[in-house]
Amino acid sequence: MTLEFLLRLLVAFSCGVAIGIERQMRQRTAGLRTITLVASGACLFVTLGVLTGNGTAGVTQIAAYVVSGVGFLGGGVIMREKGSVQGINTAATLWCSAAVGVLSGSGHFGPALAGTCVVLLTNTVLREVSQLINATPVSNADLIRAYVLSVVCRDDDEIHIRTALSNAMSSTPLSFQSLTSEDVADQPGRILVTATLKLHPKDQPKLEWMASRISMEKSVSSVSWIAQEAEPTPE
Repeated sequence: MTLEFLLRLLVAFSCGVAIGIERQMRQRTAGLRTITLVASGACLFVTLGVLTGNGTAGVTQIAAYVVSGVGFLGGGVIMREKGSVQGINTAATLWCSAAVGVLSGSGHFGPALAGTCVVLLTNTVLREVSQLINATPVSNADLIRAYVLSVVCRDDDEIHIRTALSNAMSSTPLSFQSLTSEDVADQPGRILVTATLKLHPKDQPKLEWMASRISMEKSVSSVSWIAQEAEPTPE
């Protein structure tokens, strides 16, 4: 029994090290030591059920507690930073490492090794695939984005600038939403003309061309535009 226990622990340790090295190389929150401890700890807990002679039911119950405990541990590595959620992949890796440890502790060495390979392939090969997908031109995405173009000009030329914007949007063409004007508080004699439009992100160069064209007007002192949140195109 001692030799079998050591074998199970060694398999869990080895699988944890294999997964942990990949995480450590990428400088993740949960690295080599954390992943190895999770896999080895899960193995120890499940082996406890085997050693106490509680049978399959006891091992299954302990494994369930391991899953919930690792879920709590995984929640600790997930954080929100600058509007984005970080650490979900690391938490999932911890969860899978615990599963590998449970399989090792139960004596299922083949599935444990297979699980380790799946985790490593997911964090290496599929990582490259996901980066390729993210690098795909946004023209392949079904999105519409709202843009706000702001032009500051002399108040005497307000009508001319509004006409130029309308003509540019009609000739591009862009989805024209609104065109408003207001006085610039800290710049007497200046008018802020704001155009709101919606277009596919692949058409953003057209907006840039229009902004560049308007900026060449003598009465224009500044031109700027901002992109708002993208939204799916209607079905």
